[in-house]
Amino acid sequence: MKILILNGPNLNWVGRRQPEIYGSQSIEDFVESLRASFPQLEISVFQSNHEGGLIDAIQQAADNVDGIVMNGGALTHTSIALADALAAISIPVIEVHISNIHAREEFRQHSLTAKYCRGIISGLGLDGYRLALIALKEIVIQ
Repeated sequence: MKILILNGPNLNWVGRRQPEIYGSQSIEDFVESLRASFPQLEISVFQSNHEGGLIDAIQQAADNVDGIVMNGGALTHTSIALADALAAISIPVIEVHISNIHAREEFRQHSLTAKYCRGIISGLGLDGYRLALIALKEIVIQ
């Protein structure tokens, strides 16, 4: 099974940026632990601080992976174009947020992309990515 982890703006700074919200472990180290925990999955990772890069990655993934774990960062709340890209694909997507978006600023409490995802995991830290992989395994195998 091939899974794409897609991370949006500033998520390359997890472990450095606001550790009280996002934790102190780097996203790179965490992804390596995911690969060790899920050897049966081929996990690729793409991160971009640019909306177009994320859209390109979604379009390329449509025919090349079995599922996407996506943390769109701030673009989750602002990007109609990102939502449109998700609407155009048929593979399952699980939206992940490291922090609980519903306990944060009002503008972060609404996701434009959620409508096009099979599920959302919010507020469980980096562990949300692990839980999303478990969910995708179940969804794709069915």
